[in-house]
Amino acid sequence: MNKNKNKWWQNAVFYELYVDKFAGNFSNLADRLDYFEKLGVTCLHLLPHYPSPMVDDGYDISDYKNVKPELGTLDDFKKFIEEAHKRGIRVLADMILNHVSSMHPWFVDASSSKESPYRDYFLWSEKGEGYELGNNAFPHLKPKNWIWNEATQDYYYATFYAEQPDLNWNNQKVVDDMYSVMDFWIDIGVDAFRLDAISFLIKKEGTKCESLPETHEVLKKLRAHLNEKNPEVALLAEVVCDTLDTTMNYFGNGDECQLAYKFPMAPRMILAAKRNETTVEDISTKLPIPDTCHWAIFLRNHDDLVIQLTDEERGELLGSDGRLAQFKFRDELCLAARMATIFNGERKPIENAFKMLLSIEGTPIIYYGEEIGMENDLSQGEQRDTRRYVRGNFDWESAKQQMEDPNSLFSFVAHEISEKKKRDQLIAVEIPEEPKEAEAVAVA
Repeated sequence: MNKNKNKWWQNAVFYELYVDKFAGNFSNLADRLDYFEKLGVTCLHLLPHYPSPMVDDGYDISDYKNVKPELGTLDDFKKFIEEAHKRGIRVLADMILNHVSSMHPWFVDASSSKESPYRDYFLWSEKGEGYELGNNAFPHLKPKNWIWNEATQDYYYATFYAEQPDLNWNNQKVVDDMYSVMDFWIDIGVDAFRLDAISFLIKKEGTKCESLPETHEVLKKLRAHLNEKNPEVALLAEVVCDTLDTTMNYFGNGDECQLAYKFPMAPRMILAAKRNETTVEDISTKLPIPDTCHWAIFLRNHDDLVIQLTDEERGELLGSDGRLAQFKFRDELCLAARMATIFNGERKPIENAFKMLLSIEGTPIIYYGEEIGMENDLSQGEQRDTRRYVRGNFDWESAKQQMEDPNSLFSFVAHEISEKKKRDQLIAVEIPEEPKEAEAVAVA
């Protein structure tokens, strides 16, 4: 294990949440910080908090430099950040660089006239042709990525929902404006950003428009910009449905993202937990990464679980009774289900899963409600986008009971986090302090 103890993200315990689902608004979230301290969380991962039409639960942003009114004001956000930092809790914000909402002022203007100054912020086609090999992320929701625009009688490109037009990152004005957005939140106090769908950033004819060399060039420049702004700001790369060999490229030579999701580990840990196992093979041990970087590991999150297993293992995980069929997303390879739903309410497999999450190498991320055994939310009825089943309101009644019960799942998870921190401290002691710049010069 090779860690630089001065890099906070390597020893952090993240907790991913929707502000409204968890606490209602930022003022209430500030009042709930005791919960995270008791659990042992050191960084809060905020799912999108920006103004949005909510077509994609906030991933369709209409204003990057504000807070969704239902969550409060910018001042409320600043006060929340201040209170979190007082307790030693950092804050990560979701940053969506690939696309905006079709209601964002840039696209509203660009889609109204071909003479718009924002026209080149987006990708257009007279015939709806081009990037034919590009991935349609939601084939069950739209037939193709080219979307008809009536006002200008042509098509715009959207990898995800039709209401999420992709930005043109070959336009320097887009680059400058998105730098400005990230600087804005850093000035307020944000410590890190999750880079949503980052592998789709650059589009190029004749390619799958994923993980292109040009995307890494963008990230290296972004990292350099952030290093000038604040070198302690961390970037977490979301690279879905790809091999770890490809994903590790997002670390660069330590000059891109400090964190990247180890996606294939999630279904492996859940399957092992279902088998009543508490250990799992780490499939990345032969992939050396820069000392300043770390894999981000998780069990569940706000999206579907991409089941990167063999057909036999997939069948074992899904079960033969068809109970989980209603939660499949897109195809047989994706499942939108919380652990308690997957394990049919059994506690032991959840404990097994958390024991693995908090013992293997990597920065753990806990999805809200998993630590108290929340199940899928069926109260909202049948959902075309089945991911919404895992995005229900936090169960505070259960949480309060479990916080006071030393034998609860919450207490078990808190204990495992505490044990992880003890191990990390022992490792940190074994790593000598890096000499300060002045000392290093003197020695030389």
